[in-house]
Amino acid sequence: MSGPPWFLRLEPVHRIPGRVRLRYACRPGAPDDAATLHRVVEAVAGVTSVRASRAARSLAVRYDPAVTDATALCLVLAALPIPEPAPAAPAAEGGENHGAALVRSLATLAGVFLLPVPLRLPLSLAVAMPMLREGVAIYRREGVNSHVLEAAAVAISLARRDFTAANTTVFMLALGEYMEESIARRSDALLKRLLRPSSDQVWLLRDGVEVQVPADTVLVGDSVVIGAGTVIPVDGTVLSGEATVNEAAMTGESAPVVKQRGSAVLSGTLMEEGRLVVYAEHVGSHTAAARIADYVEQSLTAKSEAQLDAARLADRLVPTVLKLAGGSFLMTGDWRSAASVLQADYSCALKLATPVAFKAAMYGAGQAGILIKGANALERLAQADTVIFDKTGTLTTGDLQVTDSIAFDPTFSPDDLICLAASVEEHYFHPLAMAVVNAAKETHNRHFDHQEVKFIVAHGVASVIDGKRIVVGSRHFIEDDEGIDTTAHREAIDALHRDGKTLLFIGFGGVLAGVLALKDSVRAASAATIARLRRAGVTRVLMLTGDHRDRAAELAAELRLDGFHADLLPTDKARIIEDLSRDGARIAFVGDGINDAPALAGAHVGIAMQKGADIARLTADVALLEDRIERVADAKETANAAMALIARNYRLTVGLNSAILGTAALGLLSPVGTAVLHNGTTIGILLNALRRAPAAALPPP
Repeated sequence: MSGPPWFLRLEPVHRIPGRVRLRYACRPGAPDDAATLHRVVEAVAGVTSVRASRAARSLAVRYDPAVTDATALCLVLAALPIPEPAPAAPAAEGGENHGAALVRSLATLAGVFLLPVPLRLPLSLAVAMPMLREGVAIYRREGVNSHVLEAAAVAISLARRDFTAANTTVFMLALGEYMEESIARRSDALLKRLLRPSSDQVWLLRDGVEVQVPADTVLVGDSVVIGAGTVIPVDGTVLSGEATVNEAAMTGESAPVVKQRGSAVLSGTLMEEGRLVVYAEHVGSHTAAARIADYVEQSLTAKSEAQLDAARLADRLVPTVLKLAGGSFLMTGDWRSAASVLQADYSCALKLATPVAFKAAMYGAGQAGILIKGANALERLAQADTVIFDKTGTLTTGDLQVTDSIAFDPTFSPDDLICLAASVEEHYFHPLAMAVVNAAKETHNRHFDHQEVKFIVAHGVASVIDGKRIVVGSRHFIEDDEGIDTTAHREAIDALHRDGKTLLFIGFGGVLAGVLALKDSVRAASAATIARLRRAGVTRVLMLTGDHRDRAAELAAELRLDGFHADLLPTDKARIIEDLSRDGARIAFVGDGINDAPALAGAHVGIAMQKGADIARLTADVALLEDRIERVADAKETANAAMALIARNYRLTVGLNSAILGTAALGLLSPVGTAVLHNGTTIGILLNALRRAPAAALPPP
């Protein structure tokens, strides 16, 4: 086998001679089912057995110390290439086939009531044995914890031949594990779909012939042919050709950029017009898009403070449960009472409900077009009390609109100038042309008859109207290529430049007929989004921009922002966020350009817009998958709802389990009753997390 490594992350979390437990994360899209993990890892020299838990992202590997050691084994596993998925097969012992375990435990529980008495013990032992062996292994490795308590309770019930209590406990635990694994599987499947590559076929130039190959077979050094309308699949350098490329995905800039021999191009940017042959320098897992996927996959396995707090509390309460069990036995002399107490620990609900609520919230957000990169990101977003927007591409659309039409030729009115340009631009579909055509439709939309239109790549268009040559394009095209003098109108042109506008020059009959100025507009939903953020607990909404102060002040007043900073460099944005954070603000920064990456990284939580730069989306904690600013408010409301739900579940768990524990300690609950109440409470809390977290804040798209 060959190809990129199978594991993005593989780190030992516990090791003893002959055994190592590893935390892992597979590459997005690679097989990560228990059968494949078991088959491939067990085939490594020296490995004697494998136990895989997909829900916990854990591999327990036993090996022969005479053949290898833990360090060498980890190096070998880290280098494994992506394997072919395993055919359907039984999961490894103790593995992740929770559905089968659930069915077996339910069938055994039913058998307790239906089968002859002599068959109940062997059947119950067969189903409970994996849990008992796991409990013994955990006790030897880590001491007493909740898993050991559960195994002890089942063992006591079996020893007393109380098969109903033992199998009820096994069934309820299997049901909880099945629910947790199902949510993990559903969330991860959504993640893989959201990160799916935009194209799976690429054209290469080989020996002068263009051939189509799968995108994942492109190698460094290949010559990639890219045509109009194609998303560039590699990072590289232009070998030949000339084209305009929309780099909004990298810089947030709306105007297309000219690319020619020697120019650098990046994967994920869009070729609008022209044709390029690109030397591939970074391909596959080494492109910016792949790095985003790797980062997201690793982020999703990180635990939040809320999860860690819940786990720590559950572990601290284990000795208390043990003491109560011992005290109950001393008071009553009844092992049934002790078994009841052992089953009523806090661990299940505390350790399961919190991650399930996070997963459910992230899944619901993903369905609504919001990719939240892990529980930590969700928790920090809920904590945010200050939201700072970059202006371009966030509060504004990033799509160009004609704002000024200045006619220098008295023959034309400003509307005529727009229509003159639109008459020749309507045959092309780059952003500038579309903006001009849309502007003409809002006027009297006069059409000027013309001869054939010629498109000059990276410059503009040219034709003939009424016997006179008309050219529409950049200043360089007008002045250098067409020899048209613009110095008489330099003051007006410079004023438009100072306002941060993109200019389109129109030459007619060898003179400058006029200039069109274009700029992006405020998003229609910006004001409503800001209002929703305030209702969600945000106390300050600010704006940072590199634009001139006058334009920034106008927009800030229109959207009723609490403040703004203008004329900024990229490093200035990060410095301002650092200063505000030092004063105690918990900042959510919303940006889209490559120059926003330092600010996104420095904020308490970073949010990248859908059209954002690859590096911005890599750095951000939250990535919007739709170009809708209202998704920023959706994300904040989702985070708030998830954390509120976790807090309610936390209180419910402690309150209900304390009541069950006290009742069991007094000998008022049988082991069956305790198992049903305790595990039923856990499952009810899990169902509450599944039902409410995703939909708590998300309106229909």
